[in-house]
Amino acid sequence: MSKKLSQIEKIKTQSDGLRGTLIQSIELDNHTGTVRTDDETLIKFHGMYVQDNRDRRDERALKKLDKLYSFMIRLRIPGGVITATQWLATHEISEQYGTGTLKITTRQTLQLHGLLKHQLRPTIKAFNTAKLDSIAACGDVNRNVIVSSHPQVSAIHRQVYEYADKISTLLLPKTQAYYEVFIDGEKIYERSAEADPLYEERYLPRKFKIAIAIPPTNDVDVFTNDVGLITIIENNQLLGFNIAIGGGLATTHGNPNTYARLGSIIGFVDSEEKTLKAIYEILTVQRDFGNREDRKQSRLKYTVDTLTVQGFKNELEKRIGFTFDEVRSFSFSERNDRYGWERNHQKNWFYTLFVEHGAINPEQKQFLFEVAKLGISNFIFSGNQNLILGEISSTNKSKVESLLLSHNIEKEISALRKSSMACVALPTCPLALAEAQRYLPELVTKIEPLLQKYKLEKDEISIRMTGCPNGCGRPYVSELGFIGTGPNQYNFMLGGDRYGERLNKLYKEKQTESQILEELDILLGEFVSNKYHDETFGDFANRSFFNDNKF
Repeated sequence: MSKKLSQIEKIKTQSDGLRGTLIQSIELDNHTGTVRTDDETLIKFHGMYVQDNRDRRDERALKKLDKLYSFMIRLRIPGGVITATQWLATHEISEQYGTGTLKITTRQTLQLHGLLKHQLRPTIKAFNTAKLDSIAACGDVNRNVIVSSHPQVSAIHRQVYEYADKISTLLLPKTQAYYEVFIDGEKIYERSAEADPLYEERYLPRKFKIAIAIPPTNDVDVFTNDVGLITIIENNQLLGFNIAIGGGLATTHGNPNTYARLGSIIGFVDSEEKTLKAIYEILTVQRDFGNREDRKQSRLKYTVDTLTVQGFKNELEKRIGFTFDEVRSFSFSERNDRYGWERNHQKNWFYTLFVEHGAINPEQKQFLFEVAKLGISNFIFSGNQNLILGEISSTNKSKVESLLLSHNIEKEISALRKSSMACVALPTCPLALAEAQRYLPELVTKIEPLLQKYKLEKDEISIRMTGCPNGCGRPYVSELGFIGTGPNQYNFMLGGDRYGERLNKLYKEKQTESQILEELDILLGEFVSNKYHDETFGDFANRSFFNDNKF
């Protein structure tokens, strides 16, 4: 009996190389601000999502108007580094199109929101001129490859960073539909050049994420990715990578068959050739064995658990033609970004700017524009949604310091706020059940007096919030996690560790703000009174409420 494929599988295989009817949707369908139903799936592969302003739905429905549709464009920036020239271009594009807001994502890239359909082509063309693109930034393909962001972490950071671009290039779809639909409009009649041995015509069963961590920092939350590479360095020499498979955080409320999972380390590889071969073939195993009937069961984590870790590894080793070496030892001791000024081994300076939940405010945007005009730094996006001004010489450092002062950028920010993360959620995410990015800053403000009460102001307790259980803000690997269940209600998660190596667990369901603050007052008091020496809040909660001493 043949298996029944999901509707999205049919859309992909019948899409003519991800083209569908996108040209018709954009050129001919002037009666609506969105694209045709099947094209909503395909446009994701080109780095775009259809959204609408949910704050305006009722108002527009009363007036019998269509939803207020717009598009989000997400760039593909492997490793999260762009030049000053590219930042200037991005600034100008955001001023001309969309809402003007630039959003740094948890995958080290930028999103523009609020673009109207007729603005898609000129926006994409402008990015292309700046040598930036949004190819495969969304959709059932490998997405933006991320890597530990701060060069001060290791003297060989650049060597490791280069892997992000190599992996991204290796795993790009072969179709030229992006250029045909959005840039030059020239139809490609000879499709043999688009033959894609990796993705074929069906692509992957679901999205795919890859991260590279450079110990001692785990700013990329490496174990939450489908594939995680843990860099092994000795005496400033890159020895290779431990490879973890099967990480992923998305769940569905009320569906026990969905769950968050951390990646399982399957071995060590000691060369670039082996690393790239292993990653490529992990995707082919997922392509061939992944669930294409139920998209809620289609991420790599479910494929790994269905085959078992050892079964997946056996299949992978058959395809790559070599066996993995024994896992090399490593340890993580930080996850937050290194704020303020830091200097690397080459005596260049790096300044990390705190950007709350990645939403660059107008003052920060103007500051960054003026820095970019100087042409004295690059721009690095972190997996914590912050921005690093990098490669600044000692002679130019004072220029940036002067701009920091004139724009009043260096403000006192609490350790909790610096350790916070939230997804976009309302009003644009169609899946959001509750607020996140718009609300978490307010909640943190109300928690800060409790931290002062217990003298915990300097404690970097990680706090993360999402508007739904999909996990885009990585709430399942935080010490305090809040996952939206409905308007003004959140599942309260506790017990994750500080460095992203243990999932948290459900502590209280459907909590309102007053209940959250009441519970936190009690929890923080118990933490101060009963914690072990140097015990973190997450480890204390895990030990106290979940009877788990294995940390």
